[in-house]
Amino acid sequence: MSDSAISELSARRVWDSRGNPTVEVEVKLAGGAMGRAIAPAGASRGTREAIDLRDGGSLLEGRNVMQAVTNVNALIAPALIGMDACGQQDVDNLIKALDGTPLKSKLGGNAAVATSMAVLHAAAAAEQVPLWQHIAKLSGQKPSLPLPEIQIFGGGAHAGRRVDVQDFMVMVPGAESFDEVLEITSEIYRAAGAIMKQKSSNVGVADEGGWWPVFDNNEQALETLLQAIEQAGETPGDRVVISLDIAASEFGDNGRYRLALEDRDLSRDEMIKLLGTWIDNYPIVSIEDPLAEDDPEGVIAFTQEFGDRIQIIGDDYLVTNENLVSQAADDGACNAVLIKVNQSGTVSESIACLASARERGYRCVVSARSGETEDVTISHLAVGLDAGQLKVGSFSRSERMAKWNECLRIADHASSICFVKGDPLAGTWWARQQKEEIK
Repeated sequence: MSDSAISELSARRVWDSRGNPTVEVEVKLAGGAMGRAIAPAGASRGTREAIDLRDGGSLLEGRNVMQAVTNVNALIAPALIGMDACGQQDVDNLIKALDGTPLKSKLGGNAAVATSMAVLHAAAAAEQVPLWQHIAKLSGQKPSLPLPEIQIFGGGAHAGRRVDVQDFMVMVPGAESFDEVLEITSEIYRAAGAIMKQKSSNVGVADEGGWWPVFDNNEQALETLLQAIEQAGETPGDRVVISLDIAASEFGDNGRYRLALEDRDLSRDEMIKLLGTWIDNYPIVSIEDPLAEDDPEGVIAFTQEFGDRIQIIGDDYLVTNENLVSQAADDGACNAVLIKVNQSGTVSESIACLASARERGYRCVVSARSGETEDVTISHLAVGLDAGQLKVGSFSRSERMAKWNECLRIADHASSICFVKGDPLAGTWWARQQKEEIK
C-alpha cells in the first residue's frame, strides 16, 4: 500500500454557524498524512443542487445528519479504503457511483462533499504542499489571490426576509493588495453599523455576518450603503463598487416577482426595469441571480441588456454544474458562475464546472454558504483555481473571518502569488458615465 493510500475514513456530527448539525469527515493515509473537512449548508438553495441528507422527525427540527454520518462510515469508507487520495477524480467518481442519483440524495450531498474535501486535504498533506498548491496542480491553473466580495447588509433568507434582496456587498477592485481590501471594507462595515445605530434601524447581524437592518424599501439599503462608503472616506464607483445578490428564486414564481417589503408584485419586464434603474443610479458592477431559476427568458433578457456593463452571476440558475453553464452560454444567459462545492457535491465536479466556465468566457466566483464552519477549504480553492473572486459573507463572525484570514496567511507564505486587482468590466462603465456627466 502506497503512502497516499486511504487507510482510514470516518465521519462525525458537528455543528455549523446556525447551530445546525452537519457532517465532518476525517481521512488518514497509510503514510500518516491526514485530512479533515466539514460540509457547509445553504438556506437559499437551487432546486438542481446536491441535496443534504437530513434525518427528519421532531429532533433538531428534522435537521439531524446521523444517517449521512452512517452512510459515510458504513458505505463510503469501505469503498474508498485502499484508494490513492491523490487520485481525486477517481475518488469522486466512486462517490458518485455509490450514490447513483443525480443530486446525491441517497448518500447525501453533505456526506459526499465532506468526504471529497477531506480526501483533498489528505492528498495535499501527503504531498507536503499547501492545499492551494495541490488544487492548482489538479486544476492546471496558475494560483492567484482573489478579489473579495463582502456583505455589508444581509437580507432575504439570511435575515428573516426583512429585505427582499439577499446581499448588499462591496468589492474594492482599486485596492493594491488583499490586505488593503479588508482594511477598506472594515471601515465601510463599521460606518454602516454606525449609521444604522444612529437611525435606530439595526436589529443585529444576519446569518452571514452583515448588518440585519430595518429598511422601508430595498433602495434605501443601496442609499445607506453609498452613505457608508462615503463616511469611510471612499468615493463610490472609484476604488469601491457595489455587488448585489438578488436571489430572485426566493421571491419569484413563473416570471412574477413579489417584493414583500414594498408590498408590490412585478412582472418579468418590470423586475428587469427596476434592476436597470439601480444599475444606472448606483455603482453596481455585479448582480447574482437577478431573475429566478425558473425564468430563463428573464435571465437571458437581462443578460442581453446588461451583460456588457456588469457581471451577471448564476447561482441557483447554474448550481455549479458544467452542463448548465454550457447551456447558459448557448442561450446567452449570465456571464459568470458561482462555484459552491456543496452544490455539485464533489471537488472534481466543481473543478470541471470552473473549466467549462472558462472555456465559455465566464468569470468565476468561489463562494461560501450561509451555514458555515471553521473549515477554510474554499479559501484555498479560490486561490488554487485562480477563480479571481471570493464571496464568503460579511466582515464579522469567526466562520467568515477564518476564511479571509486564511487568504492573508496564504499571501504571506506565498509571495509569488499575485493579487487579482482591478477588473476590465466591473466598475469601469459606471465610473466613466459619472465622469462624462461631470464634464
